[in-house]
Amino acid sequence: MKTYRYLDLITALFVVVLIVSNVASTKVVLLGPFTFDGGTILFPLAYIFGDVLTEVYGYKRSRRVIWTGFFLLMLAALTFGLVNLLPTPADPQSQGTAQAFSTILGLVPRIVLGSLVAYWVGEFVNSFILAKLKIATQGRWLWVRTIGSTLVGQGLDTGIFLLIAFYGVWDNSLLWTVFVSNYVFKVGVEVLFTPVTYAVVGFLKRREGEDYYDRDTDFNPFALGR
Repeated sequence: MKTYRYLDLITALFVVVLIVSNVASTKVVLLGPFTFDGGTILFPLAYIFGDVLTEVYGYKRSRRVIWTGFFLLMLAALTFGLVNLLPTPADPQSQGTAQAFSTILGLVPRIVLGSLVAYWVGEFVNSFILAKLKIATQGRWLWVRTIGSTLVGQGLDTGIFLLIAFYGVWDNSLLWTVFVSNYVFKVGVEVLFTPVTYAVVGFLKRREGEDYYDRDTDFNPFALGR
């Protein structure tokens, strides 16, 4: 398989954004007219990295990165959960630290499950749509591919996460408010970063000598060996 200069760096940045976003999602924040979990501030970058990966390196390599992110996110969640369950010394300082840790990182199973499922579905749908649109547009109109795939992928990601993590916990009006705020903000970030995406994609295509078209790709997300 061809080697690349920047694929490992992009993979690392993608995974860091993913894990940091999930830790930050434990806090609901207000930003102007928007109400969303804190992870939403950074998480749109994961979709931009996903766009870059598929556009330059193709769906097959993007699939490996998505699975890498999935398993490392699961590892982080399991580690936080295990540490939260382990006993703490009885002194006040240790107890206070344990309480703070539990509040921030003691994620409930529904949130972990919602995050994993939403990420998996959203990223694979985003990558699939972008790869297909690249063929349909013959490599033209990158903005159509990045924004079009994000509209669908982020919609599924946001909706699935909120339904699994908070349906029945939050009232439906709050769920809808958070969904709309999340979705508009995430798609807005994608649109605003379009010039940056163009610059990064152009740079990578020149330096890597790659501009992959998924004409004969097996799009099965589980076909890691193909």
